[in-house]
Amino acid sequence: MKPWTLTALGMAAGVAAGLAALPLAQGADDTDMKSAFVALDRFGDAFAVVRARYVEEPDDKKLVENALNGMISDLDPHSSYFDPKTYADMQVKTQGSYGGVGLVIAADVGVIKVVSPIDDTPAARAGIKSGDSILAINGKGLQGLSLDKVQDQLRGPAGSKLTLTLMRPGDQKSFEVSLERAAIEVEAVKSHREGDIGYIRIPAFNEHTSDGLEAAVRSLKKQIGPHLKGFIIDLRDDGGGVLDQAIAVSDDFLNSGEIVSTRGRHPEDTQRYDAKPGDITDGKPLIVLINGGTASASEIVAGALRDHKRATILGITSFGKGSVQTIIPLNGGEDGALHLTTARYYTPSGGSIQATGIVPDIAVAQGDEAADAPKILQPSESDLPHHLQGEQGAVNSAMLKAIRPPAGQKVEDFQLAYALNVMNGKVAAAGYLK
Repeated sequence: MKPWTLTALGMAAGVAAGLAALPLAQGADDTDMKSAFVALDRFGDAFAVVRARYVEEPDDKKLVENALNGMISDLDPHSSYFDPKTYADMQVKTQGSYGGVGLVIAADVGVIKVVSPIDDTPAARAGIKSGDSILAINGKGLQGLSLDKVQDQLRGPAGSKLTLTLMRPGDQKSFEVSLERAAIEVEAVKSHREGDIGYIRIPAFNEHTSDGLEAAVRSLKKQIGPHLKGFIIDLRDDGGGVLDQAIAVSDDFLNSGEIVSTRGRHPEDTQRYDAKPGDITDGKPLIVLINGGTASASEIVAGALRDHKRATILGITSFGKGSVQTIIPLNGGEDGALHLTTARYYTPSGGSIQATGIVPDIAVAQGDEAADAPKILQPSESDLPHHLQGEQGAVNSAMLKAIRPPAGQKVEDFQLAYALNVMNGKVAAAGYLK
């Protein structure tokens, strides 16, 4: 059935008929259905009035798409309606490349904020940072635009130009950055050796991440040889991505046990994912770097390795996105799709990190952020409007007290430097670098 092709007078009845066909196992009793019918009657009445009396003749398709987007996006920050074009664009995100500037963004109380810039993209090279607010694109404010619409404006043909007006936390004035869009390739795993330690950077989780990780480990083993001490896995500013790749990456380091479970609205929706035998590092020590831009799939990996005591987690508290979104095509995608939150995920210990995040074993600030409240400088899940409430208690503020560079000491990447010293056994009792 395609209810959105019905006429204004028949629309509510058509949708109601579709709802009535849903099985009661979906959680709807007779009272629920009657309430739904009343709501749909009200929508149908409003739709008919707008069509008949608005000052200009409205576009029926746009009216319905806007209604769908409003209905879905108000549920939580990560649910939305994709119109057919946006849905088609989303297919590219995990499969190929797209023209854009390379930003992971989130909506925070009507303001679009940068969760993280993607490595080696125009945004990263221009110095855009996590926590920056995007006020305007090409001089036009973003008030009233959905997250998807802003994303559409950021994307475009490679070589085309745009100007972003930004505001940085703590600054009193906005500033502009001119960018040239580029082909944003599916983010690849990167690696290099740091002496006898292997460093692996995972910027996002896409269809190729696990393969890239395995290739990086093989290469580092060959480069370093028998003196290999361990690996540092960098998940900082990794905004997430494909769930099955987060599971595969976790499995690469684990021999057994639960990786993650997802629990939906109904008991039958629960799924558990377990590790298979085989650790590609042969049990070498691991340190995982996280920060406030570590979100979603990357938090699954950090949580699984932490709970199994397979890795030491170092950095500052992660973003706290503990929900799973499913893309549900409408009419095979011809009418777009729903990007709908359908489950929460849980780490092996049974805890949800929704709105709390992964708290590091060793709290280390990068330098400039407020050591006792690192979330202030960039949006976290708990800052987003309509976010799902967390099931865990509030994080003890004492756990957020972070080690910072000693006064006068300049280190290009303090968190990485500290992790290397931990791996090498060169951390003084006071917590500073020797």
